[in-house]
Amino acid sequence: MSEPLVPRMRSFGETIFAEMSARAAATGSINLGQGFPDTDGPPAMLATAIEAIRSGGNQYPPGPGLPELREAVAAQRRERYGLEYDPAEEVFVTVGATEGVAAAVLALAGPGDEVIVFEPYYDSYAATIALAGAERRPVTLRPDGGRFTFDPAELRAAVTPRTKLILVNSPHNPAGTVFTRGELRAIADVCAEHDLTAVTDEVYEYLTFDGAEHIPLATLEGMRERTVTVSSVGKTFSVTGWKTGWVTAPAPYVRAVRTVKQFLTYATGGPWQRAAAYGLRNELAWVEELRASLQAKRDRLVGGLEAAGFTAYRPQGTYFVQADIRPLGFTDGIELARALPEKAGVVAIPTQVFYDNAEAGAHFVRFAFCKRDEVIDDAVERLRGLA
Repeated sequence: MSEPLVPRMRSFGETIFAEMSARAAATGSINLGQGFPDTDGPPAMLATAIEAIRSGGNQYPPGPGLPELREAVAAQRRERYGLEYDPAEEVFVTVGATEGVAAAVLALAGPGDEVIVFEPYYDSYAATIALAGAERRPVTLRPDGGRFTFDPAELRAAVTPRTKLILVNSPHNPAGTVFTRGELRAIADVCAEHDLTAVTDEVYEYLTFDGAEHIPLATLEGMRERTVTVSSVGKTFSVTGWKTGWVTAPAPYVRAVRTVKQFLTYATGGPWQRAAAYGLRNELAWVEELRASLQAKRDRLVGGLEAAGFTAYRPQGTYFVQADIRPLGFTDGIELARALPEKAGVVAIPTQVFYDNAEAGAHFVRFAFCKRDEVIDDAVERLRGLA
């Protein structure tokens, strides 16, 4: 039998997250690979979802999303960032941010088009661009002054007459960078100069550290009308399994996203939408406590990794630390990540799988710190043996 999978998807097998989580389960290792918390979100928000189930909210909600969630999202964008969106026409609910990004890319790019991505990139971006039949044009983030950033000249050089979209992720998974206003201005200038649309993934918008400010690209002059913003409830409220996200954008873009999304999943679970609306309106103090606790966990993990011999880059946001493995005598992150469960009883993710330019990321592995303190402490104690 010939290979049934279409050629454009043949380079995408089992995700690295599935592979490494399976290794963690098989070996009894501590899983610092996949980015999900090991504690739950705010109790009252969880209770809202339970009550929504018990009160009969279990059938299809409206395709664009429950009005109460769209209104809560519009209020959040206005109150936090000064961005005005019409909840009826400019806010649209998706099955998590992953679907929001996918629907946006599938709606706005096609065969022959190019999409600029900053590498290392979240793995679904590459697959979604391939599904659209488009081509990705990577711009590499490199360490500079303790954080990862890009060269604006490389960004400009990545644009061709076929470029259609720039996919921007800030706070950035897996590099941990929160793009500065200057970096965002460089992106905005390229978009304006070449009439490009930006799709922004802002799922970690609340989870920034050391005073780093998350600035939505849409707030910059001239960018609201050309930006499709995607966010979600999962990371903000530690409910990653709810898969409830949203898109905010000018109405023509939302109509384009809706046209695609309605044939992917049609609607998103109603109880989770009702609870997400409650969380956005009532639980932001809980989110601030989460942010502070994650900053402390980050410092706990960074200190432990440095003590174990890694060079660790202190992230400005997200759940993740990038660790350079070369001080320990290793050079291949994939090789080390696959050996770590047996060598140390810990699972990490090799960062090079998120690059087109794999050499730039070959010596990094990614560790997640969205875990209980005792889990982090146990993991770093095990990793000390590598030295």
